Amino acid sequence: MRKKKVNLYPGLPARNRPFTELDVVCGVDEAGRGPLAGPVFAAAVILDPLRPIEGLRDSKKLSEARRDELAPLIREHALAWAIAECSCEEIDSINILQATMLAMRRAVEALQTLPTLALIDGNRCPQMNVRAHAIVEGDDKVNAISAASILAKTARDAALVRLHGLYPQYGFDQHKGYGTPLHLERLRLHGPSPAHRRSFAPVRNLLQVDLFAEVGGQMTEAETV
Repeated sequence: MRKKKVNLYPGLPARNRPFTELDVVCGVDEAGRGPLAGPVFAAAVILDPLRPIEGLRDSKKLSEARRDELAPLIREHALAWAIAECSCEEIDSINILQATMLAMRRAVEALQTLPTLALIDGNRCPQMNVRAHAIVEGDDKVNAISAASILAKTARDAALVRLHGLYPQYGFDQHKGYGTPLHLERLRLHGPSPAHRRSFAPVRNLLQVDLFAEVGGQMTEAETV
């Protein structure tokens, strides 16, 4: 019986594909651009057409339980996969966009199988030696990008759970660093931790208020002497 051909690009018509069957294609996606704390993660995945994985889609459209089911299947069945990150310090130094691009490049360069083309979720590509093509909403159009989305998201969530062990007062295990009302409340109560991104407005504004209060307090003391 002839095996059914697997479509690795369910939302990407053949006429729109920027590659041929000779290309070794990896999908690339990130997780954690928006949060106020924690690293930004990226993953790169080269899928094996002979070992299909059912249920791949944008990680944001999957439940946490389903992501946790799919992540080990991706690592087991893919031809190659890699996860990389950029730290809070790097984010604050070069900005979140450049840090995201850097994390993506690191993920692609960490693959044990060298791709000839990287399909990037979004509308821009990192600078790297591998040819790259951006696909808007690619995490729902290309299975390899969906797989990368899932690996990046689960890796980042696990990192934020570990941060919760270091700084339990912020509730990182609940909001994963995003600017939820709970997170903002804890941030105002306890001030920023070393895991917070100081270049992001809510954190930066708190630091400026603290600095102003400190300087104001010193001036008041000086005036009373």
